Amino acid sequence: MQLMKTLVVTVEDEVVAELARVAPEHSQRLSEFVSMALRKTLWELEEQEAAEVYVHQPDSVEDAFVNEDAWG
Repeated sequence: MQLMKTLVVTVEDEVVAELARVAPEHSQRLSEFVSMALRKTLWELEEQEAAEVYVHQPDSVEDAFVNEDAWG
């Protein structure tokens, strides 16, 4: 079993209303929904950071790996 932490957050009433509208009502499922949303947002931020790094320092032709078999 994975260890978990409890987070206490304060959000606007509008956010709570929207969560009540789109998220499952059961508290454990709501917790899973919020956790999934946080993971998705963190992943998107990591992807954005990686994209910004590549803009400033793109791979050279020598650094790039292309699997020609995958491109058919």
